Amino acid sequence: MLEKVDLQKKLEKEEYRKRMDELAPRLGRLQRECQKWKIPVMIAFEGYGAAGKGVQIAELIQALDPRGFQVYPVKNETEEEKMHPFLWRFWTKMPAKGRIAIYDSSWYRKVLVDRFDGKTSDKETEQAYRSICSFEEQLTADGMVLIKIFLAIDKKEQKKRLEKLLDSKETAWRVSKGDLERNQHFKRYQDMNEEMLLRTDTAYAPWHIVEATDRKFATAKIYSIVVQMLESKIAELAEAARRAAQADMTVKEMDDQVPSASVEDQLLKESVLTKADLSLSCTKEEYKEKLKKLQDKLQKLHGELYRHRIPVVLGFEGWDAGGKGGAIKRLTQKMDPRGYVVHPTASPNDIEKAHHYLWRFWTDMPKAGHVTIFDRTWYGRVMVERIEGFCSKKEWQRAYKEINDMERDLAEAGAVVLKFWMQIDKDEQARRFKERQENPEKQWKITEEDWRNREKWDQYEEAVNEMLIRTSSPYAPWIVVEGNCKYYARIKVLETVVDAIEKRLEEKKQEEKGQKKA
Repeated sequence: MLEKVDLQKKLEKEEYRKRMDELAPRLGRLQRECQKWKIPVMIAFEGYGAAGKGVQIAELIQALDPRGFQVYPVKNETEEEKMHPFLWRFWTKMPAKGRIAIYDSSWYRKVLVDRFDGKTSDKETEQAYRSICSFEEQLTADGMVLIKIFLAIDKKEQKKRLEKLLDSKETAWRVSKGDLERNQHFKRYQDMNEEMLLRTDTAYAPWHIVEATDRKFATAKIYSIVVQMLESKIAELAEAARRAAQADMTVKEMDDQVPSASVEDQLLKESVLTKADLSLSCTKEEYKEKLKKLQDKLQKLHGELYRHRIPVVLGFEGWDAGGKGGAIKRLTQKMDPRGYVVHPTASPNDIEKAHHYLWRFWTDMPKAGHVTIFDRTWYGRVMVERIEGFCSKKEWQRAYKEINDMERDLAEAGAVVLKFWMQIDKDEQARRFKERQENPEKQWKITEEDWRNREKWDQYEEAVNEMLIRTSSPYAPWIVVEGNCKYYARIKVLETVVDAIEKRLEEKKQEEKGQKKA
């Protein structure tokens, strides 16, 4: 692909001015249109060292209102970033709806510079490609305009530019040892870029190769690409709004007209929940004895997690009054509070609504060696948001894959990922609701919304069954906890967490032994 690009393309001064006089004002207007339509935009600049990424970014932002964009230079990972899945630092730099984020190098560093430098193994490279494609698909499906620009120059031009930079004390610092090495082994690095372009050039996030030998030509072409992409997105949204108006519907209601997925057959109508034996129980004496042993064990394991830098992600879902809070309290009772955090998930606020629905969960994921517990989780997308109509059918149907991909990213980064569904029956829920209403110390726990949700029990049960079937995986399993007996439920949660951590620690120790031998 790259070898076939004509890198000698040029634009004369007069033609350049003529084009820019027309393109720059259009881009400024489009930025305002994106704000109006609440369109988030990500522009990723990749290419060879000294190809002019910084120069072209500086040219591009001349037409933009500085209050509506942010530029992120992507260099080596910080210590904090190294302790998270590699895409975490890009999720945390996600633009809100109506804003533009520009990246000087991007998430592709993992499969390019880091791979060339030997920091990324073959296995990690394959995982990174899968994660990148999933990341881009999720964002664009949610309405993001993702513009990927690759600046191409040849080996000779790159060497000339690097030498020119090195000749001046004011610019020599911009040339790294890695830049010189990649120029020396240009063909090997070019092959990596070629593979990257081929593997990640998709319909939802295509690559735009820009011939960057002539600065004016490159600038005009980049402006043209960005203008075209933004105009296309705005036209798409305008057409969707027009069709919805003709049908006397909202755009979301139009999305809800999509047919049910073909996999919604008898398989998904099977009930996982009815298989739970809610008669399981344990006595108070058994509970106290097991609780102490398990909490003591977990206290020691928590220290081991920190020493071996293993992150843990625990998600709790379940019926209202299902026992989530009680289980979480017993889990954390003897853990070091400096090493864990519990996130109670409420309805998204305005800032969270301005981002992809997974954004707020990505930003709260634990760093290596820490534990994060979510009281309610990202699964709200396929439960409450689905049932209450807070998202379209198209949105919650694609969420299963998006969630599976996120959890796989966490697991491949070394995390223990467990999800608990606290299962009780309708009679037990009614008893607990009544108890809360009659106890002044517990009345805050019961709301009118709890009673309204109870009226939709059958709808929620159907959604939960589908969720459990579609999103339970070897790397992030669902554990249905029989919860009519609170004592039994708490012990099952503790035993499951302890067993999973012990297993992961043993795997980690074996990995570390293998690394020492190597």
